[in-house]
Amino acid sequence: DDQILFNGTLFYAVNLTIKGASHLPLWRTDGVIITILLHIGAVEFLYYWLHRALHHHFLYSRYHSHHHSSIVTEPITSVIHPFAEHIAYFALFAIPLLTVVFTGTGSLASFFGYITYIDFMNNLGHCNFEVIPKRLFSIFPPLKYLMYTPTFHSLHHTQFRTNYSLFMPFYDYIYGTMDKSSDTLYETSLRRQDESPDVVYLTHLTTPESIYHMRLGFASLASKPYTSKWYLCLLWPVTFWSIMVTWIYGKTFVVERNIFKERKLQTWVIPKYKIQYYIHWQRESINRLIEEAILKAEERGTKGGELNRNGEFYIRRHPGLKVKLVDGSSLVVAVVLNSIPRGTTQVALRGDLSKVAYHIAFALCQRGIQVTTSSKDEYTKIKATLQQEAGNKLVLTKSCSAKTWLVGDGLSKEEQMKASKGATFIPFSQFPPMKVRKDCFYHNTPAMLAPKHLENLDSCENWLPRRVMSAWRIAGILHVLEGWNAHECDNMMFNIDKIWQASLQHGFQPLMTSTEVKP
Repeated sequence: DDQILFNGTLFYAVNLTIKGASHLPLWRTDGVIITILLHIGAVEFLYYWLHRALHHHFLYSRYHSHHHSSIVTEPITSVIHPFAEHIAYFALFAIPLLTVVFTGTGSLASFFGYITYIDFMNNLGHCNFEVIPKRLFSIFPPLKYLMYTPTFHSLHHTQFRTNYSLFMPFYDYIYGTMDKSSDTLYETSLRRQDESPDVVYLTHLTTPESIYHMRLGFASLASKPYTSKWYLCLLWPVTFWSIMVTWIYGKTFVVERNIFKERKLQTWVIPKYKIQYYIHWQRESINRLIEEAILKAEERGTKGGELNRNGEFYIRRHPGLKVKLVDGSSLVVAVVLNSIPRGTTQVALRGDLSKVAYHIAFALCQRGIQVTTSSKDEYTKIKATLQQEAGNKLVLTKSCSAKTWLVGDGLSKEEQMKASKGATFIPFSQFPPMKVRKDCFYHNTPAMLAPKHLENLDSCENWLPRRVMSAWRIAGILHVLEGWNAHECDNMMFNIDKIWQASLQHGFQPLMTSTEVKP
């Protein structure tokens, strides 16, 4: 905080007192060039010798040792300095900025560009994770003298007497303080051994703004259920850039790693948005990405893979798959059935019906609970799966008197308005219905509370509360824990009671419903 307050105060004072420091133009080419040259020449040179001086035992013991208390660095380490060092660094970084102000060549681009560059490179050097691709230096070899890497600076924090440069290592090359193991460590860091997860949960992006709700985005947003924030509109350049990256890069990436009962769990994200799944010409691309992810999991020896639908397509294409594909339908059905309030005698089935909906209707009719639907086509399909006695519990009606509504995608606002006051909406789909009734209760999408000993579950899964996992995700974990060596997709359905009991035995807990009162 001291650096933020200090820098902010000084920038404000300069803006008020120095003529030409305010009302700057957006861009001036000469000012940008001056800023770059002064950084390469003056700032990098002076910082190098200041840094070497700070490693003299007199200054090191009194000042710089505070920064080096972090041998294993992280981004916040970049701003952990005694206040005297903050003053010295600000004076150094002010050289290009004050020069362009006094010469009348300043611009918003040179100011904000330079400050952003300093902060970005400073955090990059202390992230303790190598992210700079080797091909970058292969394309332009001199770049190794103009840009350091996280491994380059990590050696400074472990060896102390090498790699003193700020962001550009060429002064270490000139004065012979370059650590000889820098290149070797860099290449070794890039050769990471792929982990072999036991379970892979395959999901996808929902909206362009959903990137900010991942652990890769903002931790404050990732730790809360997904909701649209107005201020994210201000980040539209970053959002647009992320869309382009996902479109160009086009590969699945790992967004979360968990450990549960010594089993390694990973969440892989398909770089496609929800809307793209409804576009016909995108299907081939999506299927290709999913197939590549399945084969990648197979190659790594994954035992279980979870995906939403159409798993039978990949099983037919690869009949020898050892990895088992699980769409989680059986646990979803179990969660929905156990979310229905006790004593319920009638439920309404609305929205777009799916495999899950048909099995829910079948189970309810078998239990003697009346199921109503307003669609004649859906009524006919469900009726065909029921025996005569259970079939009597399925009713085709336009009535909306049921107090419990089981809803899927496509539930319209008009249909919700027909529900009686105090009705309960229980979704069986992955996406929750839009809440348009304040006098009704809305359940979460099918999910359960995760056990406390499930590690690294820090971010929220879409719109679910923290440490709550979707039933689709839990199902794959249960298949591996129980050793169920079978696929569950297409028309394949696991025993509902068996998987429900397994979830409880492994510590997953049902969520408290909206109508229940906490004791």
